[in-house]
Amino acid sequence: MAYVLGIDGGTESLRAFIFDLEGRPVASHATTYKTDFPQPGWAHQDPDDWWSALGASVNGVLEKANLSGAEIRALCVDTTCCSVVALDAEGRALRPAMIWMDVRSSEETRIITETGDPALRINSGGAGPVSAEWMLPKALWIKRNQPEIYAKAAKIGEYQDYMTYHLTGVWAASLNNMAVRWHYQTDHGGAPTSLLAAIGLEDLAQKWPQRICRPGEVIDGLTSAAAQHLGLDPGTPVVQGGADAFIAMIGLGVIEPGEMGLITGSSHLQLGVANREVHAPGVWGTYMDAVYPRKPIIEGGQTSTGSVIAWFKRHFADQTSFEALNAAAEALPPGAEGVLVLDHFQGNRTPYTDPLSRGAITGLTLKHEPAHVFRAMLEGVCLGTRLIVENFGDAFTAKRLVVAGGATNSPLWLQIHADTLGAPMQLTEVADAPALGGAILAAVGAGLHPSIEDGVAAMVRVTDTVEPNADHMAAYEQIFPQYKTLYGALKSVRDAAG
Repeated sequence: MAYVLGIDGGTESLRAFIFDLEGRPVASHATTYKTDFPQPGWAHQDPDDWWSALGASVNGVLEKANLSGAEIRALCVDTTCCSVVALDAEGRALRPAMIWMDVRSSEETRIITETGDPALRINSGGAGPVSAEWMLPKALWIKRNQPEIYAKAAKIGEYQDYMTYHLTGVWAASLNNMAVRWHYQTDHGGAPTSLLAAIGLEDLAQKWPQRICRPGEVIDGLTSAAAQHLGLDPGTPVVQGGADAFIAMIGLGVIEPGEMGLITGSSHLQLGVANREVHAPGVWGTYMDAVYPRKPIIEGGQTSTGSVIAWFKRHFADQTSFEALNAAAEALPPGAEGVLVLDHFQGNRTPYTDPLSRGAITGLTLKHEPAHVFRAMLEGVCLGTRLIVENFGDAFTAKRLVVAGGATNSPLWLQIHADTLGAPMQLTEVADAPALGGAILAAVGAGLHPSIEDGVAAMVRVTDTVEPNADHMAAYEQIFPQYKTLYGALKSVRDAAG
């Protein structure tokens, strides 16, 4: 049999999975690494730790699977996005990596936003925001605050590019990362040269990889040193991956217009395949060619979702299990008998992009119990997801959503999502969707499946479908307009208070 490696480089650990060509996980192995927080808003990792974790995880998964390196036909790595590295000519790190959650570069985001450069159209039609998480603010911060390191850096890229270089010796970037966070646009001039010039980073384009590979493209074979480090054969094809959440779309089987991956956890991320390119207020993307050739990817996000539920349980229902809370909430009708929640407990990412917005629990009476508030919180998150999808306009009509992450543990929450959106919610067999997405890309790159779509058909299996309830859909049609008024009403209170 043929096997492929899907490698998922996350925030806290690197996980290596071996899959067969039908998408069945044979074995997995995880290796943790540390994050340092030297100052508020800063978050560092040592790139050498990533490389050590890769060796430990791949050797570990081969041992668990009782396979030799010769039986692995190809590998693909996905990583966290916007974890920026500055390297010398030999690929050695000149400073710790500023990982995605490092947000020290708020002043740099202001400088970039105020240029009004056409490259900024990619998010919200130019209305922003530019996030301190992204490549350009971090690179600009290094140049402004550590000019000697910036000058010495022969290469500036991401976690993804660091791994590619050390695996193959090729300094190559993923079109995925560049399209979604570097302002690179295949149909609109490629690299954002005018924006780089406007902020004094003209030379950054020469430090970036000059070769750009789309997801699924073979970069090169493993070098002898890398093969020895991993326990694989020299020359094993290394296939381009990308940012973990976007590669998860492939692992969830989200490939056609109207399909969306709903990545849930402390927050929600909505990644869909749009039917046309669009750049509008409150819409991140669309990103052409970022995942699939000639398919625009549309993005939305909610800042606090699962974290809101965890907050409520921790402070107000500590002695009650999630099972009991779900059962009590399920016995209530849609609308939680008048309780309505705005889910902006840590601000709003889309469609308002308002970090100062705050959450609210409204409509409380003495009749209401914890189950009412719990259900209303689940509903508030789901109505927020619906608002994001509605804001996408006619560029995206939800036909099917595939869910991964924490929300899959609550059948009630899945049902409310289906009812508020009026679209089926599906679950898939493999929990680590980024790793499976990488394995599919590895199989395609090695010629074991003819296309990404064929790889998805062979390797992704839906295990459950939650259909919307028509009566509940009708109820939420009445509640949704009320939800939409909450943000403006509370903003007017905030504005009045100065």
